[in-house]
Amino acid sequence: MLLADLIREMPEARLIGDPQSTFTGVAYDSRAVASGAIFVAVQGMKADGHKYLAEAAAGGASSLVVQRDHESSLKAVLADLRLPALVVPDTRAALALIAAAVYDHPARRLGMIGVTGTDGKTSVSHLIEHILTGSGLLTGLITTAECRIGSHLLADTGRFTTPEAPELQAMLAEMAQAGCQWAVVEATSHGLALNRLDACEFDIAAATVIGRDHLGFHGSLDAYVGAKARLFEMLGDTNDKGIIRTGVINADDPWCERFRGAAASRVVTYGLGDLADVRAEAVVETAWGSQFRLATSVGSATVEITKPGLFSVSNALAACGVCLAAGLDLSDIVRGIATWPGAPGRMEVIDEGQPFTVVVDFAHAPEALERVLNALRGSSRGRIIVVFGCLGEREHERRSGMGLVAAAKADYSIVTDDNPYTEDRDGIIGQIVSGLEAAGRRRGHDFEVVPDRRSAIAQGLAMAVDGDVVLLAGKGHETFVHLADAGYECDDRVVARAVLKDLMGLRTAT
Repeated sequence: MLLADLIREMPEARLIGDPQSTFTGVAYDSRAVASGAIFVAVQGMKADGHKYLAEAAAGGASSLVVQRDHESSLKAVLADLRLPALVVPDTRAALALIAAAVYDHPARRLGMIGVTGTDGKTSVSHLIEHILTGSGLLTGLITTAECRIGSHLLADTGRFTTPEAPELQAMLAEMAQAGCQWAVVEATSHGLALNRLDACEFDIAAATVIGRDHLGFHGSLDAYVGAKARLFEMLGDTNDKGIIRTGVINADDPWCERFRGAAASRVVTYGLGDLADVRAEAVVETAWGSQFRLATSVGSATVEITKPGLFSVSNALAACGVCLAAGLDLSDIVRGIATWPGAPGRMEVIDEGQPFTVVVDFAHAPEALERVLNALRGSSRGRIIVVFGCLGEREHERRSGMGLVAAAKADYSIVTDDNPYTEDRDGIIGQIVSGLEAAGRRRGHDFEVVPDRRSAIAQGLAMAVDGDVVLLAGKGHETFVHLADAGYECDDRVVARAVLKDLMGLRTAT
């Protein structure tokens, strides 16, 4: 691609050097520069790409992109490297635009659906994909749990739910090449704030429930919600694909009007209240799920979902609103909701024939844990035993908050590792314990501390009896526990199945 062609798509960019220079790819990590790539110097969390221009050039970069506020300090370096350079207002925004251009704007060849929120966005994304696929539409999926086209898994995105723009655009290009009609993308606040989702040209945007999260990064709840609202603003930046651009908003959420005001499109609301456009009426909770009357502008139907809790009903309504906006028939949507097996590690039941229920869920913040425990209480004939920890490198307040929720909503708690990352695992556990003890819970009587997660799971399952529910919370689909100095393999689902098989074998033997 010629730099001259690229700058026509970036009117705010200024070129230093030959506009006929070419590049063959895009990179933002100097260690991963391929020969002929354009290197975009991005300010990261721990390192600034502007300090690695020489390394990028040595690695074979054919041109550079630098941020305007760094230009004066880089004049000597740029002159010495003798490579053409683009000077832009924001290199993160430029990275997304360049990545889209490199892959020939794949989002323009796809129906694009973005799902944001604090809790539920992974489940809603997977449910939307299931409904679209069940309706005969080849669909791509990019979420925390997995990235795939149909059943074909794509590259792992590591710790990032929303990949950096080059990886994201590469996935979208693969989807377009495969003939996908739709792509469903989980849109995180980080991904939105850091411009990773720019140039995705969303046609439909949806928001689930909003809580407090990532405030250490965003600085305030208002800024966090503002990042989520960007998804709805981006509906105004989409080329016409023959799809009516639509914002699907949770009428039961306090931030509904904030998103409505941001939406550069028509708005469809969903919820349990009478004023929602897509709503659930006469909700009846079943043994492990709910039945309700779905009311929409195009008709009504009886719906069953095999996931417990009102939040699962809300997720189904969100998916319904999106799929109606995508032009699906109501009958296909109802069938899709009823047949959905669930998202990996989200209210996932582990059944090895044991006389108690084992559930794996990703709930790793106080509000999410409370919602799950409330749902399980309605389905439990016995005690609720919860095995959980709390993430490192996040707000410290959520740790005691997790303890307070477990104290109020569970009968017995086992506190263990989640992902401490660079923090001291014992310090995190101690803060969770402070919440349990503040609520009057006693160690050895109401809770126990077992740092190794595999051992904690084994202990929780071993103490369960007929009718109990054991919730393994926080890790969901994840398969590794990250400690400050190392870590260990732990897929809650795999560990639980192995322990249950041993326990059931012992029961059979006796």
